[in-house]
Amino acid sequence: MSQIGHVSAVNLTGQINGMKFWNPQSTWKCGCHHTSRQMNALSFRGSDFRFKIHDPHIVGNRPRKGMRPLQVVCMDYPRPDLDSTVNFLEAAYFSSSFRTSPRPDKPLKVVIAGAGWCHGMYLSFLLVSGGTSLNKNHFLLGLAGLSTAKYLADAGHKPILLEARDVLGGKPLFVQVAAWKDDDGDWYETGLHIFFGAYPNVQNLFGELGLNDRLQWKEHSMIFAMPNKPGEFSRFDFLEVLPAPLNGIWAILKNNEMLTWPEKVKFAMGLLPAMIGGQPYVEAQDGLTVKDWMRKQGVPERVTTEVFIAMSKALNFINPDELSMQCILIALNRFLQEKHGSKMAFLDGNPPERLCMPIANHIQSLDGEVRLNSRIQKIELNKDGTVKSFLLTNGDVIEGDAYVFATPVDIFKLLLPDDWMEISYFRKLEKLVGVPVINVHIWFDRKLKNTYDHLLFSRSPLLSVYADMSVTCKEYYDPNRSMLELVFAPAEEWISRSDGEIIDATMKELAKLFPDEISADQSKAKILKYHVVKTPRSVYKTVPDCEPCRPLQRSPIEGFYLSGDYTKQKYLASMEGAVLSGKLCAQAIVQDYESLVARGQGKLTEASLV
Repeated sequence: MSQIGHVSAVNLTGQINGMKFWNPQSTWKCGCHHTSRQMNALSFRGSDFRFKIHDPHIVGNRPRKGMRPLQVVCMDYPRPDLDSTVNFLEAAYFSSSFRTSPRPDKPLKVVIAGAGWCHGMYLSFLLVSGGTSLNKNHFLLGLAGLSTAKYLADAGHKPILLEARDVLGGKPLFVQVAAWKDDDGDWYETGLHIFFGAYPNVQNLFGELGLNDRLQWKEHSMIFAMPNKPGEFSRFDFLEVLPAPLNGIWAILKNNEMLTWPEKVKFAMGLLPAMIGGQPYVEAQDGLTVKDWMRKQGVPERVTTEVFIAMSKALNFINPDELSMQCILIALNRFLQEKHGSKMAFLDGNPPERLCMPIANHIQSLDGEVRLNSRIQKIELNKDGTVKSFLLTNGDVIEGDAYVFATPVDIFKLLLPDDWMEISYFRKLEKLVGVPVINVHIWFDRKLKNTYDHLLFSRSPLLSVYADMSVTCKEYYDPNRSMLELVFAPAEEWISRSDGEIIDATMKELAKLFPDEISADQSKAKILKYHVVKTPRSVYKTVPDCEPCRPLQRSPIEGFYLSGDYTKQKYLASMEGAVLSGKLCAQAIVQDYESLVARGQGKLTEASLV
């Protein structure tokens, strides 16, 4: 019996026929038999399920007479060997420091505003009310707040995580992993959630919660559409047998469709200073856009056009003429220096239930709290400028030994107390602004063929990346119809346009990606339904000269902390950055334990003297 891989979803259909078993976009194949019935076989144990086939009637790859093609629609690959990498081990040690730290005699009560706002309400709020009222906005738990609370609970403290809605879900202004159901029971999300091998803190988080089998790993490739050849793709395939950076160099050298050899050589020469100078050089490039850096290094403009427009939009939803080169160099460093750094995985289902809920359950199992219907209206201060309490819109007052804001930077700036406005730490935040992005979901009346079980870079002027979620994700699997999830970016000029206009523009771009299957007028594949999710303020816009404005997690206000991917950490605006920022925030609070306890005792003494 031969093992051929990890299979998430298989569709077997036919009439007492032997069938050839293949995936037209993969390199492996074999044969099998099945009886006369329709069978939709799903993985029983996530990515750990191994589909095995043995047929004595088949020799090699040639099927018996009468065999018909059968498509494996979702093939998962084994989890890569991440646990022995330096970055993973450092992240694991960081996590263990919370679990092994001395148990506090008096656990700190830490109040965390850990959420993003309802995107639609917030947009109306900005356009109509002029930013004067917060009462109609919703919060939703985000990774930064969950991470902060999780690691504080691991250290023996009592986090109180505030959620404005009555469920862990909704339409957020900014949450890395949000999704919700429509009336048909179908999930749609704020964005394509891709988990890289280069995310050591995220990968540790999955392992700590026993969730490793919820990641569906894909083949180690980066796949780009070819605009000049509609319907065709170009691949960068990373050989598993080669170590980093040789596997990345091999992938680049083997691809001759996007870059010529002279262009590859000039690009490699342009990167030499980054390879030699390391992190200090990378950080020094914050003042240059991608386009300016390429020009300065003598890299042909076509390199930017062919590769880095797509990469810039995937990383930060903006074009190379805006994005800081530091962002690109950090990503390239992770992808080239770590063997599995650029390997991608999809979550096996909706993020709130498959990721957020287990974190919340973990927090509550350690006596932490997740409070619903707790929307913050105001940060109330003591006479000395420190935080007295969080005032909720329902009139409740929440007090603690320490306070954390894990909301997007735009939200925190709206709630920033007047007394803090002129403090340099807070004043610098004005430079940090969330970037708009639109996520589009389209359900079609048929199964599209010109796609892969992978993330795809569209290289479209309007679209960033996309995936057929009916193939890549177990919970969204559908053997008969495709559901494309697409990131529409840059979105600044489109965020206020109607859903219909956005869908029309998207269909025109899809007609180029699927010339034989999709037309703008729907004369080919027809739309069954769609959802357009607008996020006016997503991750912070990583433009030049932002780095000096990013705050440390410990603020100059005693007992007040910030968490979020916009705060100082080395992974910039990403899920990894959000999780790491939460750990750094929790670490700062644990380190400040003695002073926070003393501060609390001082407050009790003052109260007793009144």
